[in-house]
Amino acid sequence: MMLTERTVLVTGGAGYVGSVAVPKLIEAGHRVKVLDLYIYGDVLDDHPRLEQIRGDIRDRETVDQAMLGCDTVIHLACISNDPSFELDPALGKSINFDAFHVLVESAKAHGVGRFVYASSSSVYGVKEEPNVTEELPLEPLTDYSRFKAECEQVLLDAREPGFTTLVLRPATVCGYGPRLRLDLTVNILTTHAVHNRKIKVFGGSQLRPNIHIADVAELYLRSLEWPDEKIDGQIFNAGYENHSVAEIAQMVRDIAGEDVEIETSPTDDLRSYRISSEKIERELGFRPAHTIEDAVRDLVDAFEQGKVPDALTDPLYYNIKRMQELELAAVPRMA
Repeated sequence: MMLTERTVLVTGGAGYVGSVAVPKLIEAGHRVKVLDLYIYGDVLDDHPRLEQIRGDIRDRETVDQAMLGCDTVIHLACISNDPSFELDPALGKSINFDAFHVLVESAKAHGVGRFVYASSSSVYGVKEEPNVTEELPLEPLTDYSRFKAECEQVLLDAREPGFTTLVLRPATVCGYGPRLRLDLTVNILTTHAVHNRKIKVFGGSQLRPNIHIADVAELYLRSLEWPDEKIDGQIFNAGYENHSVAEIAQMVRDIAGEDVEIETSPTDDLRSYRISSEKIERELGFRPAHTIEDAVRDLVDAFEQGKVPDALTDPLYYNIKRMQELELAAVPRMA
């Protein structure tokens, strides 16, 4: 049951996670503003409690206008994942790091009381520990992960009475959403299983933490409802389970069909990523309700129902292909 109706600014609300989270927030009774470039299409249905703003988070004037009347920010917008970031590092830094300062400053200037930041479990780098908890030091391996970690610190430094901050470090998201990404581990394997009847696995022993997109959407809804004293200045991992790529491939085949061939090739990159999500369950009672198998089933159903036309070729499903089509300016436009 919703305790307080909020007016929430969701940056990147027309992205993969936002396309599932925003309708969920509206359904729960919140008012939502979405600030997004909409480079992956108009994926959100109109609603009386939804205001859609087509704009750039690097533009202070646009951000200030969007921030009016909001009491909460959920910051999802970014150039997402390492390959997309490395396509144009200057662009990535301008959006993922430089613009973050603009958002935090604007939020505080406009009296926003709660700021929820979608960081990433990739900030840990590769750890030998079986349980990668929030207390372990961060060792980001890429600029994408490094800027995620640096933004966390920017937000924590901005924390003060009346400005509650929450950092979430989700695992890799999987499953079907209106703005679908097919360039993430579970989604990639499922796409090829359905369309090629063949999955290529490089190595296979590498561990990958995942979380169903419905659980991530629930996570952001709950982030509006938890009391300040439970979350202020806190950092939480959020994942389902740590499975190897080979295990994930087998799950996909079990659902997509036994005729799907799994082809395994050696690789020099056997880095494993894992996270512990014990803290968020212990302190906030949050536990994912969906499995990786559920995500695979949802994707297979979407393919079979014709919801994902041209799955192997349409750039809208692949961040790098879509970015290569566009000419986003690496120089931020500040007012």
